[in-house]
Amino acid sequence: MSVVTEISAASSAEALHHFSNSLRFETDCWDTHHAMSEGQADFVLLDVRSPEQYAKGHVPGAINLLRGKIIASRLASYPADTLFVTYCAGPHCNGATRAAIKLAQLGRPVKIMIGGITGWLNEGFSLTTEIAELA
Repeated sequence: MSVVTEISAASSAEALHHFSNSLRFETDCWDTHHAMSEGQADFVLLDVRSPEQYAKGHVPGAINLLRGKIIASRLASYPADTLFVTYCAGPHCNGATRAAIKLAQLGRPVKIMIGGITGWLNEGFSLTTEIAELA
C-alpha cells in the first residue's frame, strides 16, 4: 500500500461536493485571462501586493488595493453584488486569502485567483505596468 492509498479516497458523491464547492471560492489564471481577454470581465480583479510590486508588473486590468485599504467607503462605487477576485505573489503568499477574508467581512462576493502572479507567468501570460484605478 502506498502513501497515496494509505488513506482511502472520499466517495464519488463527497468528491463531487468538495470539488464543485471549491470553485465557488477560487478561480484560476487561465479562466481569469480568458474572461478578461474576451471582454467578459464581470468581476473586479484586485492585486493585493505592495504598490512597488504592482508597479513592476501586474495582471492587465488589475487594481492595486492593499488589504488594509479594503474598506467599505473605497468599494462604495461598486454594486453590492460585484464579484471581487484577489491575487498576490503566488501559492507561497496568503495575501489573497487575507484580502478575501476582508472582502467577505464587508459582505462582498469574493474569489481568489489561485497561483497569483507566479501562476499567471507560468501560464505564459504577460504583465503590464499600466495603472488601473478603482471605479
